[in-house]
Amino acid sequence: MTNFVIPSSSVIRHLPLIYLDYNATTPLAPEVFDAMRPYLERHFGNPSSIHAAGREARAAIDDSRDRLAALLGAKPHEIIFTGGGTESDNLAIIGLARANTARGKHLITCATEHHAVLQAFEHLEKKEGFRVTWLPVDPLGRIDLDQLAAALSPETTLVSIMSANNETGTLQPVREIAALCRTRGVLFHSDAIQSFGKEPLAARDFDALSLTAHKFHGPKGAGLLFLGAGHDIESLQHGGSHENQRRPGTENTAAVVGLARAAELALATMDAERPRQAALRDRLWQGIRAACPTAVRNGDPARTLANTLNVSFPGLDGESLLINLDLAGLCASSGSACMVGSILPSHVLLAMGVAPDLARATVRFSFGKETTAAEIETAISRLPEIFARLAPSS
Repeated sequence: MTNFVIPSSSVIRHLPLIYLDYNATTPLAPEVFDAMRPYLERHFGNPSSIHAAGREARAAIDDSRDRLAALLGAKPHEIIFTGGGTESDNLAIIGLARANTARGKHLITCATEHHAVLQAFEHLEKKEGFRVTWLPVDPLGRIDLDQLAAALSPETTLVSIMSANNETGTLQPVREIAALCRTRGVLFHSDAIQSFGKEPLAARDFDALSLTAHKFHGPKGAGLLFLGAGHDIESLQHGGSHENQRRPGTENTAAVVGLARAAELALATMDAERPRQAALRDRLWQGIRAACPTAVRNGDPARTLANTLNVSFPGLDGESLLINLDLAGLCASSGSACMVGSILPSHVLLAMGVAPDLARATVRFSFGKETTAAEIETAISRLPEIFARLAPSS
């Protein structure tokens, strides 16, 4: 059983909360709530109904689809609304794999993908007879393009590689991957859930692209899948002809409206936020190193999301570290699964060659447009007490 290092009651106090877990989720932007509110109140009709109330809702969904297509450089009929990122990933991977079995049953992905991608591939491999190549990554978390090229075969129908890792922030060379897949006639899907609104993206670089609203100040439970025109996909659900028979179920009008408004805001502020958040990230890393000189930064520092900092703390207990950060008013994440009270080592870090004990003692800090320089300085000021309390000698 893990021995937690928890502050005494005299140390525990109410401190101003500093949220540094924007890669987990983001607060709903006021402008997004304002856009959604009419469809939570007055315009509540079912968008499939033919009466006036239904037509109002349908018009809102059609308008949102048009606006999102324009933002992504896509066509409206290439946008499929879903219930979030996991569903978008599953629909793309399983739906495209099943629809292309006549061409082959070989698929390629990467060992550091989100579980929504990994488990979809595992299902196809274990239950449906597909052969999956699991590409390794280097110590910075990037795939090798030569290894990808070597893995492609005449039986390969789909490659799925995320644009940016949700734990480390490492950026994959998606444009080069797309070009390689295109020359070999292989479909390319990317989980762009962490990178949208943080890095430039053009739908035309992909055959399929997954997004979810709550990562960029939109509502939870709203996502989309861009699917390039001409690509067949098998629906994973049955029960209606919604979304051009690709995703049945009554659309969540308010959430779709919120998704579109949040996407517009994210792209409008992206160019200004990237350097600002990168400066906050670098300042926090500087403060962490001053308070804990043995700390190790994970990921590719040169090619990474501006808002993400993944740090391992040798010799410290990961659970105690997260508990003490929380009690100090700092909201951060381990970036790994938590089961039965025990933090499991991150599959991402393990794939990068990080030792299991070090992977367990890892924290992901991530920033958003509400994060201020003053908050970072306050967070840094709270670190020495935490590290002194957690030092192995204690």
